[in-house]
Amino acid sequence: MSLIKTIHGNGLAIKEFKKSRFIGNAFPVANETEAKRFVEDIRQRYPDANHNVFAYRITGDGNLVMKYDDDGEPTGSSGKPVFKVLEMKELNNVVVIITRYFGGIKLGFGGLSRAYKKTAIEAIDDAGIVEQRPTKEMKIIVDYGNIQFVKHLLENCATILDEHYSDIVEIVVAVAEDKIDELEKLINEKIPNTKITRL
Repeated sequence: MSLIKTIHGNGLAIKEFKKSRFIGNAFPVANETEAKRFVEDIRQRYPDANHNVFAYRITGDGNLVMKYDDDGEPTGSSGKPVFKVLEMKELNNVVVIITRYFGGIKLGFGGLSRAYKKTAIEAIDDAGIVEQRPTKEMKIIVDYGNIQFVKHLLENCATILDEHYSDIVEIVVAVAEDKIDELEKLINEKIPNTKITRL
């Protein structure tokens, strides 16, 4: 099973170039929906910023999703250099958003490219690069009496992404691709009334 390179956690970098302030945020993501949510969260966090440039690379189900956006900066000057950093470092399942507050001095195309690139690199370095096995998402619906047992089974092969408690418990997990069949079989054997859906 081939490993993928991604980032360990959230990363932050704050840089200044010719009085313009650049705030770089890097996030690990499981899918494109999550990436878009982080972009929107940053836009809301810095509503008065001049630009919120972003790029992401996401792999899953054998597909590679790639996108970048200049958000009003000159075409190719910002989103593309950020994306090139992801490519150069061979990172997947990562979104980088760089917020710019214009300081009154134009940086020019080359200056912009360098500023966005350097900020992206620092945000990624702050997050830390890790290698991990590709994962798939699974939703498990279980009753309260068995939730601790299910969590025990998940400890070594899955990461809990979301939990929802009502009359039953719904948990969404990311499972190592090479462990998903084994985990599903084990849960079905031990707790037959558990509902499992691969997402």
